[in-house]
Amino acid sequence: MRILILFFTCTLLFSCQQEKKITKPTWLFGKWERVHNEADKRTYEFWENDFSGIGFSLQKNDTVFKEILHIITKNDSLFLQVTGVNENPTLFAFTQQTDTSFTAENKLNEFPTSIHYWKENGQLKASVANDEFSIDFVFDKMK
Repeated sequence: MRILILFFTCTLLFSCQQEKKITKPTWLFGKWERVHNEADKRTYEFWENDFSGIGFSLQKNDTVFKEILHIITKNDSLFLQVTGVNENPTLFAFTQQTDTSFTAENKLNEFPTSIHYWKENGQLKASVANDEFSIDFVFDKMK
């Protein structure tokens, strides 16, 4: 009888646990252009509805920087995957997330070790950093 009660108690406890709901940042979607850029340089981030994106910079219509971005789910956790900067894709694990922001980190990466995105007053803002310095970005949504 005790075994039966223990079995039902365990079954009840495990069935009451809620599944962890993963919410991806849909507020990233769209085409964004960096403001306050160098005079002869334009920087963009384009995010698609499948959470794939591209970040690139143009200087006199030549591409001088390009990275491919994906927000992926792996083992019930979110990651920002960056491809094109290093030889292999780099994964940054989401460490914080709200309805309008997220921080993703990879302490093993030389730079950046932390990437923070947030939406504020209709603008997309980002900061890439390590322990020594950071670079901030402000983007306006393109029409």
